[in-house]
Amino acid sequence: MATAMTRWHPLEDLADLRSRFDKMFEDFAGDFRPAIDVVRKNGSLVVRADVPGIKAEEIEIEVKDDILTISGEHQETKEEKDEDERVVRSERHFGSFSRSISLPPDVTADDISASCKDGVLEVTVPLPADDEAREAKTVPVEAV
Repeated sequence: MATAMTRWHPLEDLADLRSRFDKMFEDFAGDFRPAIDVVRKNGSLVVRADVPGIKAEEIEIEVKDDILTISGEHQETKEEKDEDERVVRSERHFGSFSRSISLPPDVTADDISASCKDGVLEVTVPLPADDEAREAKTVPVEAV
């Protein structure tokens, strides 16, 4: 019976290992980092961040030096508990969070808008008119 050989890709395995370690330390430290998507839509960048259970007033958005930073703090609500009640497992995250992304140059911070609905924050960043006109430049590599 013939067996197929599978090519080993050690860098893929290392990336997977790093991802697992990062996840482990996030879980250990209790860090909360909202997952984000960034898309181009109608001449704007639209940043969507998952912020379940976080109120709009707990979120701060700042633009400085062409960096958009979404941050905030989610406080644990104190509830009256029965004296017989004890936590068996807790996976809900509380505390501060922050995510930053680079923006193209010449973005006007005053034109940025944000809304939060159903646990998803959406930040719309209008791009400068000439941003679409910019093309990538290929730099040839010369053999010496």
